[in-house]
Amino acid sequence: MLRRRARPGAFLRLFASSCRRSSLHPSRPHLPNPTALPPPPVAKKLPFTVSAHGRSWTDPYHWMRDTSDPDLAALLAAENTYANAFVGSAGGGALRARLAAEMRARLPPSAATPPQPWGPWLYYQYVPEGEEYPVLSRKLRPLGGLARALLDYLSGLEKEQVLLDWNEVAEKNGYVHIGSCRISPDHRFLAYTVDTSGGELFSLEVKDLQTQNVVFSSPDKGIVSLAWARSCESLFYTVCDETLRPNQVFCKKLQSDEPEFLVFTEKDVNCCVDITSTKDFRYMTVFVMESDNVREGLWPIRKRVDKVQYFLEHHNGFFYILTNAPVNGTEPTTEGYYLARCRAEKSLVDRWQTVAFPGSYCTIQDMDIFHDNLVLFLQKNGTPLFCSIDMPIDDDVQEGKELDDLNPWYFPIPSNLCSIVPGSNNDFISSTYRLVVSSPVIPDLTVDYDLRRRTFTILHQEEVTSLSANLGTAGLQSNVSSIKQNLQIVENSQSWSDLSNLFSCKRIEVISHDGVLIPLLILYSREAHCHGESPGILYGYGAYGEELDKNWCSERLSLLSRGWVLAFADVRGGGGDLSLHLAGTKAKKINSIQDFAACGMHLIKEGLVHQNRLCAIGCSAGGLLVGAVINMLPDLFSAAVLKVPFLDICNTMLDPTLPLTVLDYEEFGDPNIPDEFEAICSYSPYDNLSPGVCYPPVLVTASFNDTRVGVWEAAKWVAKVRDITCPSCSRSIILKTNMQSGHFGEGGRFMHCDETAFEYAFLMKALGLDDISMT
Repeated sequence: MLRRRARPGAFLRLFASSCRRSSLHPSRPHLPNPTALPPPPVAKKLPFTVSAHGRSWTDPYHWMRDTSDPDLAALLAAENTYANAFVGSAGGGALRARLAAEMRARLPPSAATPPQPWGPWLYYQYVPEGEEYPVLSRKLRPLGGLARALLDYLSGLEKEQVLLDWNEVAEKNGYVHIGSCRISPDHRFLAYTVDTSGGELFSLEVKDLQTQNVVFSSPDKGIVSLAWARSCESLFYTVCDETLRPNQVFCKKLQSDEPEFLVFTEKDVNCCVDITSTKDFRYMTVFVMESDNVREGLWPIRKRVDKVQYFLEHHNGFFYILTNAPVNGTEPTTEGYYLARCRAEKSLVDRWQTVAFPGSYCTIQDMDIFHDNLVLFLQKNGTPLFCSIDMPIDDDVQEGKELDDLNPWYFPIPSNLCSIVPGSNNDFISSTYRLVVSSPVIPDLTVDYDLRRRTFTILHQEEVTSLSANLGTAGLQSNVSSIKQNLQIVENSQSWSDLSNLFSCKRIEVISHDGVLIPLLILYSREAHCHGESPGILYGYGAYGEELDKNWCSERLSLLSRGWVLAFADVRGGGGDLSLHLAGTKAKKINSIQDFAACGMHLIKEGLVHQNRLCAIGCSAGGLLVGAVINMLPDLFSAAVLKVPFLDICNTMLDPTLPLTVLDYEEFGDPNIPDEFEAICSYSPYDNLSPGVCYPPVLVTASFNDTRVGVWEAAKWVAKVRDITCPSCSRSIILKTNMQSGHFGEGGRFMHCDETAFEYAFLMKALGLDDISMT
């Protein structure tokens, strides 16, 4: 049970002449001096009462829910002025600009992905020099030989064809967020969704790549997923309802005056609908339908059962299915999926055969399928693995086998600390599989794996312009060699650059409050880190089964080179297998909060971070995590950044008309159920602020057009902290709102540097480490 920190006695609250936070920490570096700034804005208060389950409470900042109220716009503008003045004074006014300049200098003037073959074309993206956003382009594949290449060049076949330029859309609209991009199987059409407001109400356009004309624009807003039929005559797409829940599938026949027609409606408000095509484009999967015969209706694969999931692909007359469905009357597994299949015939789809179980040493997370291979995405103890299996699998499968009995090839990867993201891999006929491999000390590697020969080729590595001379090299080795002795070990035939000689990167496990081990990845400079003295940041998220982003990020070098420790806590509720996710949901959400606190205390106890220099960063649901820990242990963190944070969870979850709220019942609990309501109330950051208590400096960021987390959540929390907590400390609580963007910010690469520089400058100022002569 979460316990609130005891309030200070009445004598101390009334007669203390100085802030307790600084007196309790005599060794703390000098705190920011907000008295040098104008007083922070004060939000108006209006009477409003909320009631639920026989309980009532006041919410004087409820009025902020009305984003059309001119008083809210005025308040946010005043908050932005105060935030800019606060951070702008760091380092004598030069620190933010210096950090941004460092980050920009590490970016190459332009960037490009290696071309990926699909059919007769090579597809790729690049960011032109000086631009913010990428351009999607293609060229015809050379057909072989110098003479043919010269002929192609002279005939103009080698010319680049620009398919979509994000920069043009941004210049026209001021903001751009491209959602989905889908090339038709015949390579003639490009369907894409675009958001130009930040509200994630995506519109749909279809471009004829032969004429460069837009041939279809959907009248609907809120388009989410797209899928092409094999004939390329029809495009399927999903549309959201008023709560941003994708609930309908439409089909549009191109080059026809026939209007789009409704294919399917999901009536259960607790479920979303998605649409995708199988890799060979033979079938659409909502349930299942033949992609060229959609009016014949859908094939239900299995009756819907709570907590049972399945994902489907097609190969040679079989549907291959990843599922956690019960086997022989057991309960649905929470430890990942197993592989099953059935005949791709309407009368036989309910007759499943179990093909393979993952074995005791790993879990299956996802799959991809090709004409000659099946690729499985695996995980072992938080480490991603990939393997391929030759197709087709024996027609006479009588009972499920262990995965290793299918002679898999485990892809060699650099280390067990890597994040791995699949490339587009659109070509069903291809025998090459592309991955982007990255870690906190390895700039992004693009690697092609030859599934037939079981070899690999390193195609490209992200350039870090200011550090290229210092990068070491290492060979590609299998990180699963210790798992099974019969794995193929690839020799150090290729190498790449990494920073492991400059930075320590290690994964440990921290014991949480109930004895569960929590993965914690710790990153610091071997040269600049000072044991027991260094500042540090603890990152957390802990929701929706998502792992923290631990990919390479050159912006972090600005902190690492200054001796900061960066730690990433994968608390329960976040990534890993399904059981770890469920252990941090609903009434068990307290586990996420206790896990994060345990990781923070571990960093201090082990001397990795100075006890008065530990900071925290949480984004979206991660903001809820950090906010809850601050309420529980106000002295643990010396500063924090809450980015588009979910702070007013109790009031939000009580309003089912808000976007995504009903869908979040599965994650955070249904407030209509008394026990789940009480659990939400026990940790809600907005509802558990402690009057009179000293809170650390906090930068809260918000986006005015955010439809996932309303801008009012950040504004209400900041206003309430200033109103009821220590009046001196709360002057270092600042709110920065982007008035044009949505939940994911601006998105451009240079703009992202500027946003990150603002956050880092705030933390340095909050810790008193903003003396620019020493940075």
